[in-house]
Amino acid sequence: MKLDGVVSMTAREKFASQADPELLARMRELAKTEGRQFQAVVEEAFRSYLESREAVRPREQVMAHFRDSVRRNAELYKRLAK
Repeated sequence: MKLDGVVSMTAREKFASQADPELLARMRELAKTEGRQFQAVVEEAFRSYLESREAVRPREQVMAHFRDSVRRNAELYKRLAK
């Protein structure tokens, strides 16, 4: 886990999965090229994927306020559109 740009030494949990052989080969080659462990590259990919998914979705509370605002101001929006 990263804290202020520093990678902390956390416990690791083994797991088994399957992936496209070409994708795995590319990940292994990337790790080799960068002089990193394969697991570090996989963890970085996991983090990047999760961060991108979380960044795309607005928080539900924000969306609830937005919907309420649209509902309350519907008449104003219609007038402004004319």
